[in-house]
Amino acid sequence: MNIATAKEQIKDTVEAYLQRDDAGMYVIDPARQRPMFLVGAPGIGKTAIIEQIAQELEIGVVSYSMTHHTRQSALGLPRIVHRSFEGFDYDASEYTMSEIVSAIYDYMERSGERRGILFLDEINCVSETLYPSMLQFLQFK
Repeated sequence: MNIATAKEQIKDTVEAYLQRDDAGMYVIDPARQRPMFLVGAPGIGKTAIIEQIAQELEIGVVSYSMTHHTRQSALGLPRIVHRSFEGFDYDASEYTMSEIVSAIYDYMERSGERRGILFLDEINCVSETLYPSMLQFLQFK
């Protein structure tokens, strides 16, 4: 597949994912939308394609390099919280916001844009321990 064809297929998919019906609901439920993986040699233009598509569709783009991330930085840090249930007190774990999600919120606050593309660059470079967590993150956005 050449770059122009890849770009058109990606753009068509993003447009389909962003399409809403008359009631304002997504035609393709976000829970059913699947990530796209761009594979190619460094410098081939994967990032440029995503940026061009975002510009053409007038949506935002957050490009986030995955090169040096750990499970904690990508998915959040655990913390202990105190809770009560039916008179019983207990401690539980919950997670802080991941740096990836935080970057999205920061972008939305700065730009005012609410629609866009999250481009996880160099995802093939994540550690083996992070890979299963990243797949879960991508599947359940």
